[in-house]
Amino acid sequence: MGQEELSGDNGERMRAMVAMSAAKRLGTPDDIAAAASFLLGPQAGFITGTDLLVDGGVVAALRTLTPAG
Repeated sequence: MGQEELSGDNGERMRAMVAMSAAKRLGTPDDIAAAASFLLGPQAGFITGTDLLVDGGVVAALRTLTPAG
C-alpha cells in the first residue's frame, strides 16, 4: 500500500515526510513485527489503552511544522 502511494500523485509529499522524519527511511515489516512483539511480551505487561505510533517519527516531525491553533 505504501509503495503504491509513493508511486502515485502524493509520492513527492510522502518522500518529503520520510526525509524529515527521525528515521529517514521507510518502515519495514520487521519494524512492525518488533513493535507487536514488544506489546505481546512481558515488557509491556503494564501498558494498557494506548496508541503506539510505529512511523519512524513522521507524525512528530509533522507536528513541529504545524502551528498550534
